[in-house]
Amino acid sequence: MNSGILLIFGLGTTELLLIALVLLLLFGGKKIPELMRGLGKGVKNFKDGMDGMDDGSQNPSDKNPPSDPTEKKP
Repeated sequence: MNSGILLIFGLGTTELLLIALVLLLLFGGKKIPELMRGLGKGVKNFKDGMDGMDDGSQNPSDKNPPSDPTEKKP
């Protein structure tokens, strides 16, 4: 180990650089930012969904039943 510091999951700097190089070769420089942006949006949506479950806003009894679109309104 160069500096004695291990990164995420015990991967060192060399391993992370190798993974980054393989990703660059597979997807190209223009596609990687799009992939990361999509991953970030997915994680954000997941976290928002989990937060919504924690505060109880997902309780089905709190929601109004869907109205019938063919029903005439007075």
